[in-house]
Amino acid sequence: MEKKASLVGRLLSENQMSEAFINSMFLALSGGFQDAYTYNCRDEVFSNAQTGNVVLMSQNFLEGNFTAGLRYLFPILFFAMGVFLAENFQEHYRYAKRLHWRQVLLAAEIVILAIVGFIPSSYNMLAAMLVSFACAIQVQTFRKVGGYSYASTMCIGNLRTAALSMYMRDKKKEQLRQAGYYFGVILAFAIGAGIGGVFSMLYGIHVIWISCGLLLVSFLLMSLEKYR
Repeated sequence: MEKKASLVGRLLSENQMSEAFINSMFLALSGGFQDAYTYNCRDEVFSNAQTGNVVLMSQNFLEGNFTAGLRYLFPILFFAMGVFLAENFQEHYRYAKRLHWRQVLLAAEIVILAIVGFIPSSYNMLAAMLVSFACAIQVQTFRKVGGYSYASTMCIGNLRTAALSMYMRDKKKEQLRQAGYYFGVILAFAIGAGIGGVFSMLYGIHVIWISCGLLLVSFLLMSLEKYR
């Protein structure tokens, strides 16, 4: 009985477009794109990989490069602020009916990234802070794919969970299916990062609008579900 209830719960979660695999692909593509964009166009700061920012911040502070250290500190703080805002927004508007709370936050992320595309290179720190803020909103808002916890803007947790060792040991189809979800998201993130890196170097600061386009597809997918 418990197993049957679990199966039903999983199927129901898959009917939510916010957790659908196709939706997660566009989110991951955008997540990888954003990270490559800030690294290549905004003074080699990561928008998603805050671990990298912590390492570079600490190194610069210890070397006495305080200005350079701040370049990494502020995106970390804005990432934390984005998580805080998204979590509180969900708590207050979880049951909103006119527009799903996830769509509202996704729309906010799109607007923020669109503004970033207009910020000149002389304000790279501000641009990196805003992208980090937007990334945090995304990672806090979209936390499941097919009923499994995941991250659409980073890879380390997905790599750990996608390990095939459990399937090789237990031979359960569910474990293989789970690994497929995670490796698919990782692949999408890698493709997004590759495209973002190449396009950033070729065309400069405005290419972040491509990320807006990817997120707009996600927004429309969730809208189609509402009117289905």
